[in-house]
Amino acid sequence: MAKRDYYEVLGVSKSSSADEIKKAYRKLAREHHPDVNKAKGSEEKFKEINEAYQTLSDPNKRSQYDYYGTAGGSGGSEGFGGEGQGFQGFEDFGEFGDLFDVFFGSQRGRRRAGPQKGSDLRYDLRITLENAAHGIEKEINIVHFAGCPTCKGSGAKPGTAPTKCSACNGAGQVRRTQRTILGSFAQVSPCPTCRGTGSIISTTCKECQGDGRVKKSQKITLKIPAGIDSGYRLRVAGAGDAGEKGASSGDLYVFIFVEQHVNFNRDGENLYYRTKISFVQAILGDEIEVPTIDGTATLKVPAGTQPNTNFRVKGKGMPSLNRRDRGHLYVLVEVEIPTKLSKEQAELLNSYKNA
Repeated sequence: MAKRDYYEVLGVSKSSSADEIKKAYRKLAREHHPDVNKAKGSEEKFKEINEAYQTLSDPNKRSQYDYYGTAGGSGGSEGFGGEGQGFQGFEDFGEFGDLFDVFFGSQRGRRRAGPQKGSDLRYDLRITLENAAHGIEKEINIVHFAGCPTCKGSGAKPGTAPTKCSACNGAGQVRRTQRTILGSFAQVSPCPTCRGTGSIISTTCKECQGDGRVKKSQKITLKIPAGIDSGYRLRVAGAGDAGEKGASSGDLYVFIFVEQHVNFNRDGENLYYRTKISFVQAILGDEIEVPTIDGTATLKVPAGTQPNTNFRVKGKGMPSLNRRDRGHLYVLVEVEIPTKLSKEQAELLNSYKNA
């Protein structure tokens, strides 16, 4: 579906000034933000508005858009939910900045109350094509946060215990009401006294310094299934970082990369191999040995085989990841033509030529 014109999205003309564009954006953003407008399609509408503002508020992007009809890379994900980015343009609201924090419940940077779940971890694992074909067990070593063995994850010195935060009464959140030009709004934010945990540690554990977690090296055995390919990931539940103050651990995601093989090229479940035969073998036919991922196989080359003929060796490819069948091995036969002949060879070929 073609995108709407950015000027039309913001309801401004092409001759509008930067201030007019900003004013139009502020008005539409307040009206269509999904935290305020619960109508169906409000989120998509807000994305469209934000995308348009990203382009038209930047002089270079606007100039490119006016000339080419595109801003080259100013996609919606760049300003709405993009990695490491917030809703671009909020920082330009000036006196409206505090209003947006209150009006939208201070969504930017908000963390949930109470101890936080541990982070997920990533591990990149390289394996050979043979490993991928037959399946293998691999032992890997990861360094992650684990629960402190001294305080059992509480963060408090052994023999003591955390106490309920009096500032938030253990809720981990504080609530305040602020008056704005649009009325009174309640703002909920993490408690600054206990940092959202709901508890206070009077005497911290010396080993973890009150964090409840320590860095630990751990060995994990992975079962790599036969037929796996690059791009697959394996999930090891609970093997990520430990959560805060006894909260659940994150997961470990192992990303698989299958190394290039010296003999075979892989395409899904099929393998491809190139070999050379002499022109005599091609003319008279022969049986040749070809490598497979499991060893070797005999390939019958019929008489009169033409250069670059592709032969299929059934069932000698990669195993299917979720089925019992296997792919095939395709052997491309190249015919070598000699560049030098002995006198006897030349005479024999001339005799054949003139026969």
